[in-house]
Amino acid sequence: MQRRAPFAVVALLVAALGAQVAWHAAYPVRAAAPSHQPAAAPPLAALRIASLGDAPALSHGLMLALQGADAGMPLRTLDYAHVAGWLDAALALDPRSQHPLLAATQVYGAVSDPVRVRIMLDVVERAFAADPARRWPWLAQAALLARHRLHDMPLARRYAQALRQQAPGAPAWARELEIFILQDMNELDSARAVTGALLSGGTITDPNEVRFLQRRLADLEADAP
Repeated sequence: MQRRAPFAVVALLVAALGAQVAWHAAYPVRAAAPSHQPAAAPPLAALRIASLGDAPALSHGLMLALQGADAGMPLRTLDYAHVAGWLDAALALDPRSQHPLLAATQVYGAVSDPVRVRIMLDVVERAFAADPARRWPWLAQAALLARHRLHDMPLARRYAQALRQQAPGAPAWARELEIFILQDMNELDSARAVTGALLSGGTITDPNEVRFLQRRLADLEADAP
């Protein structure tokens, strides 16, 4: 008896074919091309058409294609503006996916080139602004990258401030990052103000966290001139 492939499998194969068509449309063959340097991502509308109704599958396919295209190439040689475009597109196709932001922070953000790291952090910041509740872990990672890899304390503070103000559901440690960054910047008045705001805001309810912040505030006040 002849058996038919499940519809889901067929749909996935069709979506994969659509991803391949979209990819080759964006990456025309060049006889003399020495590498698979990623080109600019095609318009999102074209990608949605190519997805044939299964945008998450195409998003996954794009991420696999992107990381396959740059396999074996030093990351510092990639056009990061184009990489950012593909990450943005993959995330737009599947807003629940964590893969593009993982790649931005852990793969493409791992280079030693500050310019390229900043491009990846911009991807994370845009993504966080669109969905703070789900994407706060990646902005926390961005704050740490800005602090320790770029040594850009104002940028790290901006990310940490956004976490505190826009992600009330994030755990206390993420919302407290701004305090430590302000201390590193020797902005003790601001650190005291942020600590007090967290204590009075009612979002920190764990008794251990409350005691920690109270001790932190007492230490900051003791350091006041």
